[in-house]
Amino acid sequence: MQLETLLANIAQHANLVDNYGATHLPIYNTATFDQKRQLPESKSYDYSRTDNPTRNALEDIVTLAENGAGAVCTNTGVSAIALLFDTVLQSGDTLLVERDCYGGTYRLLGILLEKYKLKTVYADFTNLTEVEQLLQEHTVQLVLCESPTNPSLKIVDLKAVANLSKKYQALFAVDNSMATFASQKPLELGADFSLFSATKFISGHGSVVAGAIVAKTTYWAERLSYFSNAHGRAQSPFDVFLVSLGLPTLVYRMKAQEQSALELANYLTTLPEVLEVKFPGLPSHPQYDLAKAQMSIIPSVLTITLATVELAEQLIRNTRLFGEKVSFGTADSRMEIPAKMSHATYSEEDLKAIGLSKATVRIAVGLENITDLKADIKQALKQVLIKPEANE
Repeated sequence: MQLETLLANIAQHANLVDNYGATHLPIYNTATFDQKRQLPESKSYDYSRTDNPTRNALEDIVTLAENGAGAVCTNTGVSAIALLFDTVLQSGDTLLVERDCYGGTYRLLGILLEKYKLKTVYADFTNLTEVEQLLQEHTVQLVLCESPTNPSLKIVDLKAVANLSKKYQALFAVDNSMATFASQKPLELGADFSLFSATKFISGHGSVVAGAIVAKTTYWAERLSYFSNAHGRAQSPFDVFLVSLGLPTLVYRMKAQEQSALELANYLTTLPEVLEVKFPGLPSHPQYDLAKAQMSIIPSVLTITLATVELAEQLIRNTRLFGEKVSFGTADSRMEIPAKMSHATYSEEDLKAIGLSKATVRIAVGLENITDLKADIKQALKQVLIKPEANE
């Protein structure tokens, strides 16, 4: 079954017993369940932190979409990352992490270093020689990366990293928040876990925070479920419902946004105020061929570097259609300076290591008409006031 067909009617394809034939996912917004009143053919439920029919249905769909063995839906995206760490790591373990990682992951790793003495080794995952050298030098339990990376938009060869992880007996997890299962399926490329923030493209509304993690094997799926229950990381039924509303249109939204992002990226390359445009859909991107081979849809996120910090700030301030917001993957377009917002916890040195400056702007392209978005950027740059020299 093709993904579009699966997502078009999730109530039908999930393992959900529903005597009323609801055409969309019913919300079982209850804390507890009466054991005496449950149907004999249905799964037995007692407490919603442990299991809930609404959440289980979305977990079934996500498992099918990722071709995994089982999934857990969590209350936030970073909660899915924390659940991964809870499940597979012990005090004193070592992780190998892509240097350009989500700011929330970076912050969490710093906390875990202090509390549980977890050691994190960072690397450029586009340099496979460096990755293997570090796997040789350290006994690594878990390898973690995003692809595309956020916000530098590097493309990691997931199959190659999966092979190296197996060679050195490390588990491999991919944060698939930006590409989603609509574009790439990490488990099919050799990863042990695929996790994502459902806040972004998956839900698409910007109305809910949510996450999920999918395991390749039944063993790890059951362990994830156990620790999710023990640590209270499960997603509420109503939030599950909000996420589910975006699934039928996911593929079509992402394809439309990809086309708009490509047109905008090409336009931005013509502007003298823009020094650099990074977008994996541009042939100028260093991993363009890998991006096209590994992903069926290029996510609609790009970064630009402006001539000055002031120009970057003025661009964001003067646009009318782009909100100054973190996150991406929603219907509305948005801009942010990662050094000030999503990656504010990074030091100057760490920002430089992943190719960011305070003049770097991340743009998430939504579903507006691309003509309007280009016109908005044009008028915003025209408003920039050139400050007079001090001796004038």
